Parts: sequence; C-alpha cells; structure tokens
Amino acid sequence: MSQVPGWLGRVGAGLTQMGERLDERRAEVEKEHDEPAPTPPVDQVPAPPAYAPDVPRRPQPVEAVPWGMRVAAEAGWRLLVLAGTVWMLMRVISAVQLVVLSFVSALLITALLQPAVARLTRYGVPRGLATAMTAVFGFVVMGLIGWFVTWQVMENIDSLSGQIQDGIDELRRWLLNSPFHVTDKQVNQIAKNLRNAVGANTEQITSAGLEGVTVVVEALTAILLTMFSTLFLLYDGKRIWQWTLKLVPAAARPGVAGAGPRAWRTLTAYVRGTVIVALIDAIFIGVGIYFLHVPMAVPLAVFIFLFSFIPLVGAVASGALAVVVALVTQGVFTAIMTLIVVLAVQQIEGHVLQPFILGRAVRVHPLAVVLSVTAGGMVAGIGGAVVAVPLVAVTNTVVGYLRSYAATTAAAGAEGAEGAAEPAEPGTPRPAVAEATGKTRSTSEDAPSSDGTPA
Repeated sequence: MSQVPGWLGRVGAGLTQMGERLDERRAEVEKEHDEPAPTPPVDQVPAPPAYAPDVPRRPQPVEAVPWGMRVAAEAGWRLLVLAGTVWMLMRVISAVQLVVLSFVSALLITALLQPAVARLTRYGVPRGLATAMTAVFGFVVMGLIGWFVTWQVMENIDSLSGQIQDGIDELRRWLLNSPFHVTDKQVNQIAKNLRNAVGANTEQITSAGLEGVTVVVEALTAILLTMFSTLFLLYDGKRIWQWTLKLVPAAARPGVAGAGPRAWRTLTAYVRGTVIVALIDAIFIGVGIYFLHVPMAVPLAVFIFLFSFIPLVGAVASGALAVVVALVTQGVFTAIMTLIVVLAVQQIEGHVLQPFILGRAVRVHPLAVVLSVTAGGMVAGIGGAVVAVPLVAVTNTVVGYLRSYAATTAAAGAEGAEGAAEPAEPGTPRPAVAEATGKTRSTSEDAPSSDGTPA
C-alpha cells in the first residue's frame, strides 16, 4: 500500500508533460495558419498555354459610354433642373401676377420720374417734397389723359354710331360694285353670320359683363399698389437697393453691385426713349388722320401713344384701329390714305427714331423682341407684353456685364498669382485687384446715386 501514491505521482507527471507538448503543437499549427503563404517569384509563375484565348480587359462602365452621349446627359439633367426652376418661377409669378405687374409698372414709372426728383433735389428742395411733387404731377397727367380719352369717346359716340352705319352701307355698295364679284346674297350671308355669332356668344358676353366688377376691383388694387411702390422707390430707392444687395451672397456681391446701376441705366434709357418715340408717333399719325377728317382723331392719337409701349403688336393694333375707323366712317379711299400715313410713320420710327433715340444700350434683336412679347403676353396678358422687352434688355445688360466682370477678375487673379510666384523687387508695390478690374467697387459711376435709385 505504501507504493501506490508514488505510482500515481509518476502517472500525473507524465500526463502533465503530454499536455504541455500538445499545447506547444497546437500553438505551432495556429501560427502556420495565421502567416500568409509565400508568394512565388514572378519568373516562376507558369505562362498560359499557347492555345488559351486572349481575354481583353473589361472597361469601366463610364468608359463604355460614348463621349457625345455623356455630354448630352450632363447637359440634359442641367436643362431639366433649369426648366423646372423656370416653371416654378412662372407658377409663382402667375399666383402673384397682380403684385408683380404693379411693382414692375412702378419701376417703369420711377425710371421716367426719377430725373425730375433728382433735379429738384439739386435745386435745394427737400427730398420728401420733391418726391411728392413729382409723383402727384405724374399721376395727375396720367389721370387727365385717361379722362380725356373717355370724355372724347363719350362725346362722339352718338355721331360716330351714325357715321359707322353710313360707312357700313357705303362699304356694302363698294363691295357690290367692286371687281371682287361679291353678290348681294353673299353680303347678306356675311351679315347674318355676324349676327348669329353675336347671338351665340351672348351668354359669354353677359358673363364677361358680370365679371367686370372683379376686373374693376383688381384694376383699382393694381393702381394703388403701383402708386405706393412708385412713391417709395422715388423716395427710398437707394436704401432699398442696398438692402437688396445684402441678400446676395458675399462672393457674388461685387458683381451684382456693378451690374445693378448698369441695369437701371438701361431701363431708364428704354423708358425715356419709348415715351419719346410713342409721343412722336401719336403726334404725326394724329395730325395725319385729323387732316383726313377721320372722326375722333385726338382719342385715336392717345390710343396710338399708349399702344406704342407694346413693341410690334401695339403699333400694328393701333394702326389697324385707325384704319378701321377711317374705313367705316369715311370710306375706302380715306382708309387707304390712313394706312399710308400709319405705315410711313412706323417705318420712320423703326429705322430712324428708335436707333437714334434708344441707341445701342437697349438694342435687342427683332427675334428676341417677337419671342419675348409673345411669351409675356401668354404669361401675363397685355401687362406681360409691355414689360417683356425692357426685361430682356435689362437681362442682356446684366449678363454681359457679369461675363466681362468674371473674365476681368479671372485675369487679375492670374496676374496676382504670377506676381506671387515671381518675387518683385524691393519697394515695388503689388498691383491691386481693384485696379485690374477697372475699380469696379470704388467708382462712383457704378454706385447707387444719391437720388434714391441706382444710377
């Protein structure tokens, strides 16, 4: 019994040694698995057999798309974003069309009246009093023009009705005796069709008359908004412009600050030139139709003056109105002479007056005029057609200035980088960016004027 513990001790020692050897072996195996397999040298890699086909490298998806398609896709999504932005802008403008047209009308009136405020201020009149005097005078003149046209039409409506009836009878006799071989039956059929058209549209005419109250309310609202906006623009235009500049990002603020005065000068030149051209048209055409004994020559001249603010369309519409009145009241010969007078004056206007008075500052291509007037009329009716051309002229001025400003700034930055790379001689001043950009930020020409609106 005394030998049993010794035997057990030897067995335990042997088991302990066996466990230690197993742990060492396990550690060696794990170490072999953790280490990466050695990479054979490149020269020992076996080459593929000769009969194996060549597998070309598969290009990246971007490389597989043709260059033209990539350019078209890049331009396409940008055009989609731009079209979406323009569409949303048009929706917003349509929703607040009355406010937008009132403010734009106030801008046009301000461009016309602002020189008077500036002149009164230079003569020592306080700015508030100068603004009030100019605004009251301008709105009184506009109101008198409207009252005069209405008074003339109401005074001559009875005699004009009889003259129109006589003119229609004369026109009927002329058609029967004309070389167009128009018969009495055809003339009666035309008159019957006109009566049927009027009778079929009686409901629409009645509904339009019922909606007249709404139109009057909207017109009065637009007039009040235009008057208040004009007053504030005349009196406080400078601070309004400075506040607007604060909404522009700081990086783009210098360019916008230089483009604003140029845009204002373009708008002012357009409004003044258009008023002068319209006044000349109204005077010469009015004198011509007066000597031709066309009824209501003075109201027609006022209509021609007002319609001249709508480029292309206004001149055609006002001229056609004068020709129609001459036709139904004085006959075919007077109508032809009226047409000759209208065409002659409009040709002189288009080829002499507009290039001389408006100049190159607001010159817009005729295609741009047609497209802008059409688009403005589709978006906002007559008001949109009136403001379309000045908007295009101002946009053209702003874009041209920003393009030249960006090019000049880039050139100045390149010169500054070259000057930094090449150390100048001691005592030589480094050219400033403002000098290279024509001192855009410091010239008094580009700063808003002291009369309350941009120069």
